[in-house]
Amino acid sequence: MGKTVTAKHPKGLYFLFFTEMWERFGYYLMLGIFVLYMIDVDRGGMGFLDKNADDIFGTFIALTYLTPFLGGFLADRILGYVKSVYIGGTLMGLGYITLALPGLASFYVALGLIIVGNGLFKPNISTLLGNLYSTEEYKDMKDSGYNIFYMGINIGAFVCNIIAAFMRNKFGWEAAFATAGIGMFVGLIVFSFGLKHFKQANVIKPKQEGDIGLGKVLLYVFVPAIIAGLIGWMIPGNILGSDSTDAFIFACIPVVAFYISLYVRASKIDKRPIAALLAVFAVGVMFWAVFKQNGTALTRWAKFYTERSVSNAVEKPLADLYLVEEVPYKDSETAIYDDQYRVVRDDNGDIVKEVGKDVYFTNMNPEKLPEEGDTVYLINTEIFQSVNPAWVIILTPLLVWFFIRMRKRNKEPTTAGKITLGLFISALSCLVMVAAVYIGENGAVKVSPWWLIGCYGVITLGELCLSPMGLSLVSKLSPPRLTALMMGGFFLSTSIGNKLSGVLASLWYEYENKANFFLVNFLLLMIATLFAVAILKWLNTIMKENNVH
Repeated sequence: MGKTVTAKHPKGLYFLFFTEMWERFGYYLMLGIFVLYMIDVDRGGMGFLDKNADDIFGTFIALTYLTPFLGGFLADRILGYVKSVYIGGTLMGLGYITLALPGLASFYVALGLIIVGNGLFKPNISTLLGNLYSTEEYKDMKDSGYNIFYMGINIGAFVCNIIAAFMRNKFGWEAAFATAGIGMFVGLIVFSFGLKHFKQANVIKPKQEGDIGLGKVLLYVFVPAIIAGLIGWMIPGNILGSDSTDAFIFACIPVVAFYISLYVRASKIDKRPIAALLAVFAVGVMFWAVFKQNGTALTRWAKFYTERSVSNAVEKPLADLYLVEEVPYKDSETAIYDDQYRVVRDDNGDIVKEVGKDVYFTNMNPEKLPEEGDTVYLINTEIFQSVNPAWVIILTPLLVWFFIRMRKRNKEPTTAGKITLGLFISALSCLVMVAAVYIGENGAVKVSPWWLIGCYGVITLGELCLSPMGLSLVSKLSPPRLTALMMGGFFLSTSIGNKLSGVLASLWYEYENKANFFLVNFLLLMIATLFAVAILKWLNTIMKENNVH
């Protein structure tokens, strides 16, 4: 018997699992309350206009997926993976804690720290994990190792919003953000305890013939992008709704041109796989543009359009644990909201207030209205951000089982087929919300939370068919000398999609009938689906040529 097969995963996996779990705990805690904090006018939030909050959210998540491209290069060539994880994690932790500080300057400094920190942390902890499985002993267990690692991400994402609700209800926004920072630093402590188990995976790659160096990437990609972004920012007026959107889209033009040039200049052998990846990146943009509205449009739906009151049987225990918001049904000074639940402001931009009931009661079913002076206990809006990771945990084993069954019958879809299926299923989630709008008479009456839970369930199924295929496909289809750049292309497509999610969400108030908003999302995903169907045979052929199934 040889020693090339083992039943156990490398010990480093479990330390990386808990490091990533805590890091995602902090990130998704912050993300779950981010828009709520920006638009809040009653409980110490920033009081931003909804449109501005959507724009900032979209730009923020776009940049958090753009910086890993550069962070991966820096780790590969200069810093190494362990040092990058430490620096990135520290910056992110400081960023979350800085969000707890008052003032606009600290707000933007905090976002900058998180964006840069994520760029150094996110790609490199995954690379460390992959390197652990590069030996003969463990290479056959790589997929299963990544599945375990992915579960850590979702456990962190699930738990964090419950903790956020507790901290926000008991102590306020600042405590919730500080908790995200503490979670990140706990992750780094766990990482330190496991150092001896993955030090061998911390290998700085020597530059090989044909590699594109960091200097060239900066010169041909990032410098032109920065110049184009500045031009977009300085153009008088707005082309695409805001200065930040103009700047971002302009900055993407030279980057997209660079990737097209990679295809144009590629050898005949490399052209087809590069073309296939660029096509997958294109449909991915549409998926992320809709999926990432969970932090904007769907959070707004949860806050204003969803029945969030808990039953009498559990309201007291949950209140004692600070896991529900307490909203008294009595007159007090409160902000005025219009018929689309926007805060009303005067000509100076100041919030208009009046003596009246909390906005939650505006469209509450009259039969459920409490007695004057009673208190209603509400599920915190951010709790709904835990629904997606909960669905991931539930659906992943079922989907794996389903595809194993299909494989045994020789009916398992190809990788390209799964991506196409994921796009179509995701489109159906938008129709769930169209139905919810009609059930609630376009916001006149709050609807059951099961509509939102169902929507998340459907789009999570689409996500599981599509998202895990992305990076795997890049690693398998990319020409070896271009793997890092094509990984960057994957992150770029996700980044563009994330930014577009903010742009789409900012159009929420342009649609008086909210069903039309969700129908637009449905149409965008159906266009992407039809494009994927049109090129499916071509994609399958290229993947078969490269032994990708």
